[in-house]
Amino acid sequence: MTTSRLEGRIAIVTGAGCVGTGWGNGRAVAVQLAREGARVLATDIDTGSLEETVAMAGAAGGNIEAFFCDVTDEASIRTALSHCETVLGAPDILVNNVGGSAPGGAAELSREAWDRQILFNLTSVFLTCKAVLPGMQARQRGAIVNLASTSGLRYTGAAQAGYAAAKAAVIQFSKVTAVQYAPYGIRVNTVVPGQLHTPMVENRLAGQRAGGNVEALLESRVKRIPLGFMGDGRDTAQAVAYLASDDARFVTGTEIVLDGGMTARCD
Repeated sequence: MTTSRLEGRIAIVTGAGCVGTGWGNGRAVAVQLAREGARVLATDIDTGSLEETVAMAGAAGGNIEAFFCDVTDEASIRTALSHCETVLGAPDILVNNVGGSAPGGAAELSREAWDRQILFNLTSVFLTCKAVLPGMQARQRGAIVNLASTSGLRYTGAAQAGYAAAKAAVIQFSKVTAVQYAPYGIRVNTVVPGQLHTPMVENRLAGQRAGGNVEALLESRVKRIPLGFMGDGRDTAQAVAYLASDDARFVTGTEIVLDGGMTARCD
């Protein structure tokens, strides 16, 4: 359902492209916020993919401004923020969606791969919040939604120590930031997706975990989910839109877990 509950809001969504055709988390979030009335700065390092995001938004694409941003680079983040303020206005909403896993446990993961995982999944969240928070504090309002992963809550079937550690840290970073900035009218929450069926499954994870066998990977993922099916990026987008809106005005420092009951299982 499309509403106008974000009418007049300005949002920055990082990682709003997609690794393939379809509804990745960032793309779905950017489009959902735009459809609900927000003017969205959709950022990614893949500008071609951003163009597809705008096209898939249909009539709401007019509310989306695509812009290159490398969220591991402070200068790039400052440029994107400046562009947002100049073209759209000061952001009321920040959604940190950038992330990605690398296989390997503590002994197998190289130091370089570990550092990249922390930079990509955690430091990027810190850097974007660091850039946006002073302005939100001055305006006495704001909503930040960070995306983590159920890998940050429990072992989910694949050894990915760097990714799991970074995503667990995102959850705690969000809690600390939420409490610190609550007196300034800023809310900070986390969406924690589980076994979703996004384009990343076919384009990246199948090669990492199932020798390229997409069907085998999908079957193994569904078996972990009590509801018996996988959600997708649109489920993530609905949760983010709620947390970004005034419907969640009394919600901060917490998480919405989107996993079909997977982490509630004791086996």
